[in-house]
Amino acid sequence: MFVNYFSSTLSEIPRHQTIFLYTSLTYLALALVAFATIKLRFPHFNLQLSILVGTDIICVTILSHVSSGMQGSMGLLLFVSLAAAGMVSRGKITLFFAALASIATLLQHSYEILTQDVAATQYFQTGMLSASYFAIAWLAHVLAKYAIASEKLAARRGVDLANMAEANRLVIQDMPDGVLVIDELGIIRQHNPSAERLLGRHFQDAQEVTLEECAPELAGRLALWRHDPSRQYEPLTLTNLPYQTQARFLSVQREAFWGAVVFLEDMQRVQAQAQQIKLAALGRLTANIAHEVRNPLSAISYAAECLREEKHDPAQARLFEVILENTTRLNNIVRDVMQLNRRDRAQREKINLADKLRDFVGSLRLTENVAEGIFLFKIAPDWQINFDRGHLDQVLWNLFRNALRYCQGQPGSVQLHAWRGDKGQVILDVINDGPRVSPNVVQKLFEPFFTTAAGGTGLGLYIARELCDANGAKLEYREAGLKTCFRIQFASPNELSFQ
Repeated sequence: MFVNYFSSTLSEIPRHQTIFLYTSLTYLALALVAFATIKLRFPHFNLQLSILVGTDIICVTILSHVSSGMQGSMGLLLFVSLAAAGMVSRGKITLFFAALASIATLLQHSYEILTQDVAATQYFQTGMLSASYFAIAWLAHVLAKYAIASEKLAARRGVDLANMAEANRLVIQDMPDGVLVIDELGIIRQHNPSAERLLGRHFQDAQEVTLEECAPELAGRLALWRHDPSRQYEPLTLTNLPYQTQARFLSVQREAFWGAVVFLEDMQRVQAQAQQIKLAALGRLTANIAHEVRNPLSAISYAAECLREEKHDPAQARLFEVILENTTRLNNIVRDVMQLNRRDRAQREKINLADKLRDFVGSLRLTENVAEGIFLFKIAPDWQINFDRGHLDQVLWNLFRNALRYCQGQPGSVQLHAWRGDKGQVILDVINDGPRVSPNVVQKLFEPFFTTAAGGTGLGLYIARELCDANGAKLEYREAGLKTCFRIQFASPNELSFQ
């Protein structure tokens, strides 16, 4: 902030060369000291600034007095000091510095009038110079404030932009749909993991790959879209991939066509979601219907029982039996549907799996008249699971009844094999030696109202899977060689809290 005052005009010859020299040397020494204090950041900023500006004002005023006074241009050097002070100061202290400079200039000129032959009319020039000090100081301060505000705004906008870019990156990375950013040359500039999965290709960061190279069908669809953006296209099947993909395109415009954003939607996932929504709506509908049907069904069953007690010919007796058989079947369907309404009210508790299976098989043998030895146990005696006890009874009832229906009825035909998974969870396999399920039937095993047995409701396996889901478990069909296997993968005891 100190200025080399030797830049003044050569015509300004000092009137007091000794004072001029000593003042200049003192000014230079103070400037060198100031460099050290600024680097050490001592003393405090405002105090240091006041000392430095005060030094400028005193030294420049003395130099102006001993040189040419107000007729010279030495006083203009304070413009630089005041401007610099206005830019770095924080507050209205800049006006205080301008006031000090003005007072010093007025006192210096007044002293010249009193001691030298100087015209008093030059007070106007001194006043204009003082006013200029205030103007320069305030203007520099205002410009500095605007510069600081602009810098803060730019920094804030930079942070916001960086946060937005990071948020966009995270959103794109976590999107279930694939995202590709294609430039005007067809080169893939950005992608997410879902796009790699749907295209069946892993992209290297340093490698430039065109859309034509990794997905020719998709590149062709993009070319068609560029000619007719309003046209609707059917899902396409990419080479060597078993599922269909729906592609959507958005143009990236910047003066001209720059590229496009390609969204890839897995139609298999969409269909699965639609199926879940349909099944949920179907479950609510059937639950309401079952509730309304139960009362009239009980009345029909009771009336048929009363009429059957009277004497009738064999044809009429057969008709009553048909009525009762079908009312019983409808009642079973209603009971199964009502069971679905209780899936969300799971009261999990710790259950010893070995003891539970043996007790349940014992009860099943009595109620279903099952020969001893059909069930073969392969399970450790101390394994625990977290499951709702009533829900577990319903799941085991459906799985064991199916196993007994299709097994050969020999000793060991139904195997109950429990073991530990990779994460320490208990896994139970219910295996029977009956015929394997055909591939066409496997896809529909857990659909509601699907059955291959005469008189079955088609809700047993569907309810069993829903109850397993409600308890954090997973039920699925597996093939065990030539045998049929239904596997329950229970949640780890540490994963679920007791209710």
